[in-house]
Amino acid sequence: MSAEDSLRRAEELLSRVEEARSRLETTDDPDAALAVLADLAELAKQVEAEIQRAKRDAEAEAGA
Repeated sequence: MSAEDSLRRAEELLSRVEEARSRLETTDDPDAALAVLADLAELAKQVEAEIQRAKRDAEAEAGA
């Protein structure tokens, strides 16, 4: 996977974060809010992993 692919994937994940944040803002149900927060936590981990992958790929491409 290239650095650009990883960045594109991170952007897609960030879009999902925004969608989840929007759901969180519109819910009055505490259980639903907890579920959305769990989704946000998992998405944040995935975004971080993609950013790290993009960084490694960019460094590898620069060294090639």
